[in-house]
Amino acid sequence: MTADICVMVPTIRNHECMRSYFQNARDHGFDLDRLFVVLITEDFCDTDAMEQMLDEEGVDGAVYDGTAREAWFENHGTSEYSHLIPEASHAQTSFGLLYMWANDYEYGVFIDDDTLPHEDADFFGTHMSNLAFEGEIETVSSDEQWVNVLYQNEDEHGLYPRGYPYAAMDETVATEATQVNDVVASQGLWTNVPDLDAVRILMDGDLQGQAQTRTSGADFGDDFVAAEGQYLTVCSMNLAFRREVIPAFYQLPMDDNEWDVGRFDDIWSGVFLKRACDVLGKQIYNGDPLCEHNKAPRSTFSDLTNEVHGLELNEHVWEIVDEAGADADSYAEVFDAIATAMADGDFSDWENGAFLNYCGEFMLDWLECLDELDAAATEQVPATADD
Repeated sequence: MTADICVMVPTIRNHECMRSYFQNARDHGFDLDRLFVVLITEDFCDTDAMEQMLDEEGVDGAVYDGTAREAWFENHGTSEYSHLIPEASHAQTSFGLLYMWANDYEYGVFIDDDTLPHEDADFFGTHMSNLAFEGEIETVSSDEQWVNVLYQNEDEHGLYPRGYPYAAMDETVATEATQVNDVVASQGLWTNVPDLDAVRILMDGDLQGQAQTRTSGADFGDDFVAAEGQYLTVCSMNLAFRREVIPAFYQLPMDDNEWDVGRFDDIWSGVFLKRACDVLGKQIYNGDPLCEHNKAPRSTFSDLTNEVHGLELNEHVWEIVDEAGADADSYAEVFDAIATAMADGDFSDWENGAFLNYCGEFMLDWLECLDELDAAATEQVPATADD
């Protein structure tokens, strides 16, 4: 079978985690020939070992460190856009999106290297089923215009995920049944170490970056979608999506910037994607398949250093997004409207507001890069002879 799923894994520590995902596929009868795995790493990592792992598992894939990424851009005539991928940042997942776009895979999957699949669930199969889902599902909303993806047992654990605005806490939640027929992203949630920001981890009494409160399968109920006009955090550790969303799903240039803003790449890209989904009548499916998040111990204060420069911006980014692209007809048009609003806006009242202008310029470059890849692909198609 021809590969139609591009699996993107940013990794510098534990590429071996992928063996568990491949075994999960075998155990549940999922065809590994459908996968092409892109391991996104750094020059200081053992790329030979990564390639050997893929060979031993019999799974097609490629390994891209910094040098290989530069060569890829050059080979595709897009070297002027190599700045879109920040150095030493989780946001390098954007390279995976470009690779997926250039190679025309129908589906993408993000997996973080500190996760493992639950043995009793078909990881890849469940994501694909979610993307194909049509029918009745629970829709969630709140009076704060934000949905806590951990809302189902929030009364017990009190958790809000990384990226959830502080001003939107203590919300009143409402649920009802709705019909869904166009799912474009499937967000699997996580057990064990919850995905929290550093402030919330400190409030939970943990100095090792992990949080003392843990989640289990019992904390999650039925799968759900966030209602139209409502926002939610989208974490890229366990996420599947359709190719069509890539123009509106750029993972922003975190860490490698003069403002030292980090840790909001997937969060803000999720806000952009949700706005595009609302404008275009699409849905983001949330819940299964769960993964086990085994975040390694590290200083909570180190995470706080990376996050603090963007905390105030995170309170407002969604408000900018919510005003943009209402009349757009495509993901690219929605994203262009958001990017222009960010590039041209005056955000001087907020700490590090100029970072949003910086992001807006990168977002516009993202759309240009995709156009260049499309143009290059068109040029490579042989012309059909006249009859």
